[in-house]
Amino acid sequence: MTLTVNVHEAKTHLSKLLKQAHAGQEIILAKAGKPYARLMPLAPAPARRQPGRLAGRVTDAFCDPLPPEELDAWEGR
Repeated sequence: MTLTVNVHEAKTHLSKLLKQAHAGQEIILAKAGKPYARLMPLAPAPARRQPGRLAGRVTDAFCDPLPPEELDAWEGR
């Protein structure tokens, strides 16, 4: 459910509105009754990459030259 709040009221109750947004509620800030901005929770941070995650899954064949027919396809022949 989206809550619409005028800017004046938002300034008065900012802490409460931030707590609601952090809990997942979307809040529309309105200026003179017209939607002006959206207050919503931030997206979670992406997972950190882990080096070596594919260790043992990529064989030495990965570095072998491409077969001629596949190489021709890549080169547009």
